[in-house]
Amino acid sequence: MTNSIDFLNKVISIKIDRPMGSKHPKHGFIYPVNYGYVPNTISDDGEELDCYVLGIYEPLETFTGKCIAIIHRTNDNDDKLIVVPENKMFTDDEIKALTAFQERFFESEIKRPNDYIAWNKNIPELSVTDLDSSLKFYKLIGFKIQYSRPENKFVFINLGQIQFMLQEVSKNDKWNIAPLTYPFGNGINFQLEVDNIDKIYNILKQTNYKIAFDIEENWYRQDNKLLGNKEFLVQDPDGYLLRFSEDLGEKNIK
Repeated sequence: MTNSIDFLNKVISIKIDRPMGSKHPKHGFIYPVNYGYVPNTISDDGEELDCYVLGIYEPLETFTGKCIAIIHRTNDNDDKLIVVPENKMFTDDEIKALTAFQERFFESEIKRPNDYIAWNKNIPELSVTDLDSSLKFYKLIGFKIQYSRPENKFVFINLGQIQFMLQEVSKNDKWNIAPLTYPFGNGINFQLEVDNIDKIYNILKQTNYKIAFDIEENWYRQDNKLLGNKEFLVQDPDGYLLRFSEDLGEKNIK
């Protein structure tokens, strides 16, 4: 039996048996992408291990590319490899959209290599005076280091889908165009949506971090409805304002 996980991050050769534009022999839908299999493999359904080829926009007979992800069907025994040209990358949402023509009939999850990072389109980089002090704060509230460059005193951290870059200030730093004075980032706050705001709030209170404004519920108007947030504001060691927020849903304006 072939283990689909073994193909992650590997370059593999595929035989295309359902090229882009062809019709499914049983269900009749049209394939908007090339679909094939890895020869000389056996998946859990007893057939060859199937593959979606993304990033190529013409019908193919064969293809060699990199496996960047696996669609693991949780209600079926038929994993699907996602294979792309070596210089291409697709987000989970893009993979779901491009394979929905067939995967909509199944429940599934997308598996990635252990070192995979789903990059946000907007990632703030914070200049900090002492990286160790900043990391102590961010780790306390649940952030994890995804990778670091110790020689540059730089780290990339995340809490779920919240992402920050932290870099300790150095002389002749080209990223700072004026002298930094406390509190850093004055005039901006970062709204960070979390699932359990009380947990983070209680951790900070127990360790005596100063809360800029206490936890409260606020409702903000959007057209004819109100959007609810449970939120509080705290400063990190350099004074950057973090507004932690938990979604309370919405309600109509009476």
